[in-house]
Order: sequence, then C-alpha cells, then structure tokens
Amino acid sequence: MEYRKIFDTIPEQFDKYRPRYSAELFADLIAYAGIGPGVSVLELGPGTGQATEPILRTGCDYHAIELGENFYAKMKEKFDSYPNFHIVNDDFITHDFGEQKFDMIYSAATIQWIPERVAFPKTLSLLKPGGTLAMMLTSGDYKTPNEELYNKIQKVYDEYYKPEKLYKDMKEPFDYLHATDYGYVDFERRDFHGKRVFDADEYVAYCGTHSDHLAIPEPLRTTFFEMLRKTVRENGDKVEYWDTYVLYLAKKPQ
Repeated sequence: MEYRKIFDTIPEQFDKYRPRYSAELFADLIAYAGIGPGVSVLELGPGTGQATEPILRTGCDYHAIELGENFYAKMKEKFDSYPNFHIVNDDFITHDFGEQKFDMIYSAATIQWIPERVAFPKTLSLLKPGGTLAMMLTSGDYKTPNEELYNKIQKVYDEYYKPEKLYKDMKEPFDYLHATDYGYVDFERRDFHGKRVFDADEYVAYCGTHSDHLAIPEPLRTTFFEMLRKTVRENGDKVEYWDTYVLYLAKKPQ
C-alpha cells in the first residue's frame, strides 16, 4: 500500500486524534481569501474533516477531493447535510476537473503528498486569476514542556522505531517554499498557536495515526506502542504539545 493511502485504514482513530487548527487561523484565512457565499473553494484530501467545517460554515461553494474510500465515506457521513457540500472520491493527480475553477484551493497537511511538479502547476491552473492557494500544517513540540519525558520517549524510538520504509523515501520531493517557482506570487507564512494534552492511551492512539508508525511491521509495532504507553504512564501520564499551526499563503497572478 502506498503511504498516502495508509491513513485510510484507520478512519475512526484518525478522526478522533488528528489535530485540528486554531479558530484564529480560520478567521484569518477566511478574511484573507474573502470566503463566503458565492465563493468557490476546493479542499485537497480533507481526510475526515480536520479543516473542513469552518470553511463549509461560511456558506461558500465547498468542494473536496479525497483519495481514501473510508475517508470519503466519513466525510459524507459528517457533512452531507450541508447544501453547499460537494465531494468526489478520486486522486487529485489524475482527476479531470473539466471547466471547474476555484477562488481558493486549500490543504491541511495533504498537498505535500503530491509531487510539487504536479501540485503547484495543477492547483495554479484550477484557480481563478487572483485566487488563493492556502497550505496549512501543524508543528507539535513536546520537548519544551517536558524535556525529561521527551528524552525517555526518544530512547523508545531509538530501540523500536523501525518502519519498513521511511516516509522520506516514499514520495517525490515537495517544498512549500517552492510555490513561487511555479508561478505563484505574494507567498507568505503566518503562524498561530495552540496546545494539546494527552494521557498515555491517548498519546499512543495519536501516534498510531502517523503513516510511518503504521509502517512498522508486527509484532514490533505492538511492542513499540506498548513501550511508549509504559514510558508515559511511568512519567506523569501526560504528554503536552505546544503546537504551531503554520499557514502558507500564495496567490495566482491577476
């Protein structure tokens, strides 16, 4: 199975434990791109909707394309009652959008799974002149809040983290900063902040939503997760993340 579909094997766990983004980020993005009724938006690979509802609730003409069959079903279950919700179950790389054009295309930790030689030219072609490309991701820091626990967790990784093939080896290069190499203008980065706190079971469940962790072969994967759980339980039963929500913005020239 290719790495970009491995998440689709755990839709319920993914929906519960993957990080959401801050209300401040969405307010900023909605204002920046002028999202609202009559504005056409495309979300790339929404997963189970971690970044969907704030945009959908603006009343915009919301569209999404989702590769995973189980994620697609989960999205339909959660959002089909919205009259402005539209989703297709297909691969963005090969999907034919026909004459569709969008005022904004956005991705929440998804576009980096697409080779930049495809992602940037295709999104640019699908945007209307002056349209917005928005790319968001979460950078979580659990070292600063508790460096002692962090170091103990790293020892578990050193011993048991042995995925069959590393994430970096599974895809072609993608760099958010290369958007302007493909014709985008007005590129900028905006940061927002939040916090998450997990107990041992929640932390292990969250780790189990990472593609590279899912690629650890059994029985080593079970041992790895049990050692993570044991380490956290024996050290306060608490993992705190200080999150930075990164929002990259770029424009299609007028």
